Amino acid sequence: MSIDLSQFFEVFFEESLEGLDVMESELLNLTPGDVDNETINTIFRAAHSIKGGSGTFGFTHVSDFTHVLETLLDQIREGSRELTAEHVNLLLQSVDCLREMLGDLQNNQETDLTTAIQLKEKFEAILAGESQPASTPAATKSSNDNPPVEHGALDTYEVIFKPQHHLFKTGNEPIYLIEELAELGQLDVSVNLDDVPDIHNLAADECFLNWCFYLETDKGEEAIKEVFEWVEDDAEITITLCGGLFGDDPVESESEDVSEQVTEEAPTPTAESISDKPAPAAKASAKSGSTESTSIRVSIDKVDSLINMVGELVITQAMLTQLGEGEITENKLMALQEGLAQLAHNTRDLQESVMRIRMLPISFVFSRFPRLVRDTSQKLGKEVELKLLGEQTELDKTVMEKISDPMVHLVRNSLDHGLETPEQREEAGKPRVGTVTLNAFHQGGNIVIEIMDDGAGLNTQKIKQKAIQNGLISDSDDLSDDEINELIFMPGFSTADEVSDISGRGVGMDVVRRNIQSLNGSIEVTSEQGIGSTFTIRLPLTLAILDGQLVTVAQHTYIIPLISIVESLQIDLKMVNCVGGGLNVLRLRDEYIPILRLHKIFNHSGAIEDLDKGLLVIVESDNQKVGLLVDDLLAQQQVVIKSLEANYQKVEGVSGATILGDGRVSLIIDITGLIKLAGLKKAGTSELAIEPIESEEA
Repeated sequence: MSIDLSQFFEVFFEESLEGLDVMESELLNLTPGDVDNETINTIFRAAHSIKGGSGTFGFTHVSDFTHVLETLLDQIREGSRELTAEHVNLLLQSVDCLREMLGDLQNNQETDLTTAIQLKEKFEAILAGESQPASTPAATKSSNDNPPVEHGALDTYEVIFKPQHHLFKTGNEPIYLIEELAELGQLDVSVNLDDVPDIHNLAADECFLNWCFYLETDKGEEAIKEVFEWVEDDAEITITLCGGLFGDDPVESESEDVSEQVTEEAPTPTAESISDKPAPAAKASAKSGSTESTSIRVSIDKVDSLINMVGELVITQAMLTQLGEGEITENKLMALQEGLAQLAHNTRDLQESVMRIRMLPISFVFSRFPRLVRDTSQKLGKEVELKLLGEQTELDKTVMEKISDPMVHLVRNSLDHGLETPEQREEAGKPRVGTVTLNAFHQGGNIVIEIMDDGAGLNTQKIKQKAIQNGLISDSDDLSDDEINELIFMPGFSTADEVSDISGRGVGMDVVRRNIQSLNGSIEVTSEQGIGSTFTIRLPLTLAILDGQLVTVAQHTYIIPLISIVESLQIDLKMVNCVGGGLNVLRLRDEYIPILRLHKIFNHSGAIEDLDKGLLVIVESDNQKVGLLVDDLLAQQQVVIKSLEANYQKVEGVSGATILGDGRVSLIIDITGLIKLAGLKKAGTSELAIEPIESEEA
């Protein structure tokens, strides 16, 4: 019987990836030549935990690779090696490499070890500069506080290791602990079989062995404790300093020999059941090609709040049950109304408590940008300072995961196109160091994210000329600066003179806008030449609940997202013109708003067709306003979004559905999709409305 360790894989992957985030963050805080010991210790502990966990689960490629960078970190923290910029760069590259390796393992994919092998060779070349060979990382090291220990002055420790019977069930394997202990020095191992029961009472998934080790080392007791830190709660561990028991005849005990010895004496089926790839049980939980986290960490105060809300709901339910018993009187009816109001209040509080569980601070996204800015600015030869504001602003976990990639593109765009070189900035009277600022804050029921830079700003003339060359606009179009700036979101548009691996391939900004719109959000840009640019993203706090306006069209009820609504009004026929193709437009404050009749788009009969008898809801998407003709406006309310694609199929012009209080299904209108469905191909420019009107008046 073998133990299925795959049940622990997801926890290991999540904790390891969090450890890599810690390593990266702390590495960016390191200054070569001026090392903070606590920072180095934090990085070392994160690497050590990843090494220990990967070794326990049999991911030997990860543990072997982590071991060599852990050795370098150990030397730096003990003061025997000075930290250099080369070390920091290699360690940051190693963080990326480990992310790739863990991602492949998590998704049950073949691991490409090319980069790992190259980086390992570089580390080994650095370590080979020691007085001791690089293959013996346990060699004597020195520090300012602890002078080097001469050979022969080593200490010998007796280590008693008595694991509890359930040790294997925690995913720990004694063989790997013994191997790691052997790396600290010369090791003598003896195993105690006294507690092993007879064959009839033997359980293969329980540990009945305990060990006695004699270790000669110069690393001290703390290094021994670190080896056992993973199992300290699952074993009795005694470490005693006992002098030089090895004497002049040390026991030859390499780690490989120890492994063979222990395996022969006490075969453990767990070691045979582990390979470099996750077991089949892990396949079901890993989505191919996706490394999105499948779990979420919740603070205890949020859980307490949820439990409290459930308690309130139970009390209200008990009260309503009691009111339903016996004869119904007028007093009972009044109490019932109060009870229902209390039930509605409790339900809303419970809903908000549940939604708060999914809310995470945006610092989870922001934390990836210090590394991105550092690497990209080095590649571009620019000096950049990154400022992070509003890091504790919370938004839904799903929104956060999906907004990360668009933000990466926008930041890269600011670094590449926005900020000037240090020389150009000095010529313009600016500081050599440019600034990129990420800011997040709540506004109404939305979250606003700003990506700002103090660079050269958008070149409107260059944008307009490129747009004319690409056929996006004509030379006669009279566009404002804001309208010209919006052209950068058109498909295939780019002003880059050269194609680089950072930006400028002409396939970026339109994808950014499309991805943000898929989250029911919007993006706009403001810019001033010589001052800088600001990209503003507006997103709903969650994708599970939507603030919507209910409208009626014939006998049907639709929901329009409140975030898309500009205003609602009654139509003055004097302000309506008819243009080519039978399209009506409304002149509203010097704008021409196309009027879309929902009953025609969705093929409904019995709806109000006269413009002056219905209501017009002005909505905006992609910087294009349109008017939706509806019969009437109903209430505004929060609705729970249900996916049509998951439950039925994709419907053009509809982003989802919800169930109303009376049990009917109501469709949620997708404004962007509706504009495309109506055939308004020129959405986003003024050509759609103005030119046909002028031609008709002529």
